[in-house]
Amino acid sequence: MVSKFTIPGRLPGLNDYIKAERGNKYVAARIKRETEDRIQWAIRAKLKGVRFHTPVRMRYHWYEPNTRRDKDNIAFARKFIQDALVVAGVLQGDGWKHIDGFTDRFFVDANIPRVEVTITDEWKG
Repeated sequence: MVSKFTIPGRLPGLNDYIKAERGNKYVAARIKRETEDRIQWAIRAKLKGVRFHTPVRMRYHWYEPNTRRDKDNIAFARKFIQDALVVAGVLQGDGWKHIDGFTDRFFVDANIPRVEVTITDEWKG
């Protein structure tokens, strides 16, 4: 099975999260909660009823409005996405038994920043 969904807009990066956490742990918790809620809207819109019971591979296509943020800073948002997939019930967990691996590709789209996520259990390992 292959499933895809798109998260509109730019997600918080590692630097955003660290800055919030150092300032006030409650602000950082709010960022995580609000980001995961936003991601769950995208999940519900496209993956209604989708459940994976075997290890998956995930592909992330990050579309940023410019090249100002480092790629590792951007990809930190995988944590929010994978946690939201578990809460939504799409994945049973986000540990070693549930996610075999992931890949990231980065693009610039000044008009429509977004994250495109593909999840598949169709691979030979």
